[in-house]
Amino acid sequence: MCRDCFFIFEAQTIAQKDEKCPNCHKHRIICHPNLDKLSIAHIDCDAFYAAIHKRDDKSLINQPVIIGGGKRGVVSTACYIARSYGVKSAMPMFQAMKLCPKAVVIKPDIQLYAQTGKIIKNLMRELTPIVHSVSIDEAYLDLSGTQRLHKAAPCQSLARLALKIENEVGITVSIGLSENRFLAKTASDMDKPRGFFALSKADVPKIIWPKNIGFLHGVGPATVKKLEKLGLITIEQLAHIDERAYFKEFGPNIVRLKKMANGEDDRSLETETKRKSISSETTFFDDVSDAQTLATTLKKLAD
Repeated sequence: MCRDCFFIFEAQTIAQKDEKCPNCHKHRIICHPNLDKLSIAHIDCDAFYAAIHKRDDKSLINQPVIIGGGKRGVVSTACYIARSYGVKSAMPMFQAMKLCPKAVVIKPDIQLYAQTGKIIKNLMRELTPIVHSVSIDEAYLDLSGTQRLHKAAPCQSLARLALKIENEVGITVSIGLSENRFLAKTASDMDKPRGFFALSKADVPKIIWPKNIGFLHGVGPATVKKLEKLGLITIEQLAHIDERAYFKEFGPNIVRLKKMANGEDDRSLETETKRKSISSETTFFDDVSDAQTLATTLKKLAD
């Protein structure tokens, strides 16, 4: 499918970059044998906070931008230019500035981000009522059964949405299209920024299995280390384990990990989710050891 004119055609090659649209002759092509049948999508805005500031201030477009601030602060997000220097989310600001000393640092404007995120979510809901919001800038969509309504395959509707967000909101998104939530999220990370990647369970042995276990979404360094000590390095190894042999060490989580390694995910998409926690925090500019200052600050946070 051409991502610019939404034309679906039989590809001559498997490599997307080598294909050219026979309708508009552009090269922004997405290829997959079951492209018009996949209907679960994950949409993630590209460097969302930084992208909004670059949209509103054109002088920032070619500059490395870090959203965060303060001597003790951490990086909320960074644009792709700043990321090329090694800057990452949750990194201490002093470390980020050492890596990218010429970066433009902008304090977060949550109200601005929330307003923009709401506009994008409303555009998503024009495609389907089943929008599972994950955060301010990402969501899962179930487009099953929308072909008749939109007179287009889900992949075409999603490509139109991506261009509509670019034109009306002024930022780009990356899209993953699959048959379940886990694979859709994995797919959206495969082609960033301004990407569109399709992934089915049939693709898992070729595309996912050769990668290290840390590639799996939601599997942190601590879990990876524990698995490596047991001789499990690649996702393919994890996909073929007898989970009973690892249950004592990992509990029910090992069952979930094996399913992920095989591209299985039976979680449904929820349009409404209950809040699981409420938090409030602050970071002191300098070290504080005075008990009264700490007690006063804690009281404010608790309130």
